[in-house]
Order: sequence, then C-alpha cells, then structure tokens
Amino acid sequence: MLQIPEAFARGTVAREGGRGRDWIAALPGLVDEFLQRWDCTPTGEILHGQVGIVVPVRCSDGSLAVLKLSFPHPGNVHEPDAFAVWGGRGAVALYERDDTCFAMLLERAGRGTLADVADVDEAVAIAGRLAHRLAVPAPTGLPRLRDQVGQWEEDLRKDAAHLADSLHRREVEAALLTLRELGSEQPDTLVHGDLHYGNVLRAEREPWLAIDPKGYVGDVAYDAITLLRNRHEELLDAADLKSALLHRLAIFANAAGTDPDRARRWAQARAVTASLRGRRLGDPDWVIQVNDRIAELLS
Repeated sequence: MLQIPEAFARGTVAREGGRGRDWIAALPGLVDEFLQRWDCTPTGEILHGQVGIVVPVRCSDGSLAVLKLSFPHPGNVHEPDAFAVWGGRGAVALYERDDTCFAMLLERAGRGTLADVADVDEAVAIAGRLAHRLAVPAPTGLPRLRDQVGQWEEDLRKDAAHLADSLHRREVEAALLTLRELGSEQPDTLVHGDLHYGNVLRAEREPWLAIDPKGYVGDVAYDAITLLRNRHEELLDAADLKSALLHRLAIFANAAGTDPDRARRWAQARAVTASLRGRRLGDPDWVIQVNDRIAELLS
C-alpha cells in the first residue's frame, strides 16, 4: 500500500478538521480501489498539491497516466467537467472519472511547468495563448461567474466596512465598479479559473497542457491576476512596478485575445477582494501585501 505524504495529511487535517482526518484515513483504501478498478499499476511515489494527491501509473495498455484523488470540496466539483469539454485540447486528457469520490484518471504530462521558463514575458505569452485555446463555448450546468458577482459585491462591501483601514476607498470603489460593469455580462465561455504557471505542464502531444481547472464560465480576462501574483518577485524588483504590471497584463491580453484594460480591471478587482478576504481569514502577510500593491497600482 502506498504511503500518503505526511505533509499532505497534516495540511489537510489542519485545514479541514474532522472531515479531513476521516478522508485521510480512508485515502489509502481509495487509492487501492481505483488502481484496481481502472487496472493501473503505480510507477512512482505519491505526489500532492494543496487539496489532492497524484499517483503516477501505467495502464493495462502500457500507456502512462496519473490517478488523481481530491478532497471533496465545492471548488473541485467541476474539474472533470472542464476536462471533458476540452477533450485534450490545451489540457491533459480525461480517461476515467468518479465524481462521487472526486477521482480521475488523467493523461500524464511532463514534470516541467511554466514556472521553469526563465523569460517571464515568454511564460506569460504562453499562458495567454493557452487561455485563448481553452476559452471555448461552455455547456449548461457549469458555474457562471456572472451569477456569483452579486455575492462578491456583498462580501466586498462587508469586508471593506469591517476592515476600513486596510485599503484606500478609491481602490475599493474601483473594484466595485468593475464588478458592476463587467461582472454581470460575461460570455458563455469556459475559462480555467486558476491559470498560474504551476498549472501549465510541459508535454509531448502539445508543447503545454493545463491541469487543475476550476471549470468556470465567463471572461477570459478573469485569469489575468494569477500571472501577476505568481512570480511576483520579478515584478517587485522592477524600477517602475506599475509599468511592469501593465506590461505583463498587456502580454497576457494580446495572447489571450482580450482587452488589456479589461484584464487590468479584473486583476485590480480580484486583488482587492483577495486582500480583504485574506485579512479576514489570516493569510500570510506577504500574500496580503502583494494583493495590496496590485490593488493600489492598478486602480
């Protein structure tokens, strides 16, 4: 029986409490169950992210794949739906799924990610082109971002009132205006929802393939902020941080086929929301500070 990584087990229990403890206890049995059900043999140790594990496997036909099991959480529900819609176009292919257990058998891509690309501009352009490829017409049943905007605005107002000294009023008002003007009329296109550098893997079938989608439906510009918050060290070293932010957004927008100002506004609004929510939930100081700077400079 494969060993569940201790760090993953600790993190899951710390975050999820009793439910997490029960799930971790059942996880070795679930791994064995799906290895047998999908006729796979492990070829390496268990890897993990924040909310799920990945087991490298060899299928009965000799092909290489990964078995992924995620903690049952609303944010993970539509991941297999997104993979099914894309059908391997710009993302790893989905071979098998069990939605009850949050289990998937997926195409195995390479170990490298966009985070390994030394030229940040090149990495941003690759992510933008991939975002454009993934923005396909979405079926019914997937969560529409436009339907969530009302709750976002309500939460933002509450957090801003409770944390009155955290951000300037100008930054909060700019975010609220974006939610009102851009949030309610978004296209019915499938977007990744968390397109950061680590979620784009090197591959052979295509040069780059996306993993870990949220399966949201809306504006492709919604994903722009993840490329600012990741690899932020390069941005903070810039002589003119605002110009560096706008430069990175322009590269993404041009590659993704969207308006740079739309990408700027979404990034600013999401930074404000994340900054205030992070204070409420106790995010690390550096995370809050990065969101603060983005919110300020893009207002």
